[in-house]
Amino acid sequence: MVFDYIEKYPHRTKQILGISYEQLQSLLNCAIKRHQEIKTKQESQKIRINAAGGGRKEKLLIQEQVCLCLFYLRQMPTFQVLGMLFGVSKTEANDTFHEWIPILRDILPSSLLEQVSNNESDLLFVQELLTTFRLLVDSLEQPIYRNSDQKEQQKYFSGKKRQHTLKSLVIGIPEGKDIVEVEIGVPGPTADIKLFRKSQNKFDKSQPFSGDKGFQGGENINTPHKRKPKRELTQQQKDENKALSSNRIFIEHLIRLLKIFRIYSQRFRLNLETYEQIILTVCGLVRLRIGSLILPT
Repeated sequence: MVFDYIEKYPHRTKQILGISYEQLQSLLNCAIKRHQEIKTKQESQKIRINAAGGGRKEKLLIQEQVCLCLFYLRQMPTFQVLGMLFGVSKTEANDTFHEWIPILRDILPSSLLEQVSNNESDLLFVQELLTTFRLLVDSLEQPIYRNSDQKEQQKYFSGKKRQHTLKSLVIGIPEGKDIVEVEIGVPGPTADIKLFRKSQNKFDKSQPFSGDKGFQGGENINTPHKRKPKRELTQQQKDENKALSSNRIFIEHLIRLLKIFRIYSQRFRLNLETYEQIILTVCGLVRLRIGSLILPT
């Protein structure tokens, strides 16, 4: 069993699940508490004929169910293999994963702005504080399976990747210390600048950004100098491009952490209706991993 192995070798938890053993324990505490709240609410709304406590007992403990969900996000085996590893059927592994994803999504804010979005004063304070930083922006594309409908194929076909993809935008703090905002799951052909302009509405109008050549033409964003036809860049322009790249590399590191979870780096196999929920959960796990998200004890 994977959970038993982690209990025996806690130092290997990050390799297996993507977060450390201590982070796993804090996540388990929050997940168990939230799961109990949901069950209590459901029980209070039931009209019972028989006494509580009947029915088929679950084969996995709650801790093992959460571990199963995290293992799938990190390793992305087939549900047949996932069931074998946790001692349950393929169907139960699938059902367990889809039961826990909404709970994990609920307790893991995907970005700093989402974390403070429920409190207007906190949101305004964070938006003002962020203007002291030049935020880093980049996009990434993830392959999906080709739709049988030709119009849907055209909608998702990315000329850049030469395959059908979903695009996401990641905005981070300098040095990659946190995910500030994410836009998830738009069709692959969507221009980076269009996606960026949509995200800008969530920030102060004076908020500065830094991006690559795909964001040229945007407001308040620094981009590299682009060589014009039959002309070379000046030495000053080359130096400025180099300095910009040195600062922007940290958003690449942040994206690399997202892609540690194979559900985000390999072709997405699940129903596209679950895409946003699953990928935002991965963003929350990365924030937990890098220490920018602290869960209540």
